[in-house]
Amino acid sequence: MVALFNYFTKITSWFLWAMVARSKFHYEDRTRQGRKIKGKAIVISNHTSVWDFGALMFLFPFRILRCVVAEIMYKKNPFMTFFLKGLGSVRVDRNNPDFAFIGKCKSILEKGGIVEIFPESRINATPDEGLLPFKPSVTYLALETGAPIIPVYTDGRYFTKERNHIVVGAPIDVRQLYDESRSEKENIAVITQYLRGKIHELRNQIPSEAEKNQGK
Repeated sequence: MVALFNYFTKITSWFLWAMVARSKFHYEDRTRQGRKIKGKAIVISNHTSVWDFGALMFLFPFRILRCVVAEIMYKKNPFMTFFLKGLGSVRVDRNNPDFAFIGKCKSILEKGGIVEIFPESRINATPDEGLLPFKPSVTYLALETGAPIIPVYTDGRYFTKERNHIVVGAPIDVRQLYDESRSEKENIAVITQYLRGKIHELRNQIPSEAEKNQGK
């Protein structure tokens, strides 16, 4: 049912989204990661708008991304709740220490699925000042499941005259970053900071305004 709802949403809204964002895609290394994902994976991205969810949905059109969504979005209205449940989103209560969402994400990954996480945990209202701190749950989840992390940066331009630009990074195996000389807590902190730095690197690959204008 989740698959049917996802593909119905993509097919019926593809043209509208193309008009809203007119996304242009860039790649850190297209030989390693394009717009197709094979097997399980964790997709992470910066977060500047609620529309980032749509950007990632259409970035990887042939796979279902099960997005981790904050409890506040489920409280918007009945339609939003129905929509998120239909897409198979994973609810997380940011004010509750219960980490049940981790178990749900692990189950999805163990079945070869894809989990989508915004590690900043909330919309960044001042993206020009840099990324917000990343939550460590994404690192823990990747270490536990062995799922590669695919970093993505989006410039958040939707409903504007400017095109939306998205940079897709190469997959990251965080287990290769694990240092046995450190404690688990230290490793998770170091790797989480590394992931934040990687998203920042992808941001630097967004074309300059002059280059964007040439590509219109």
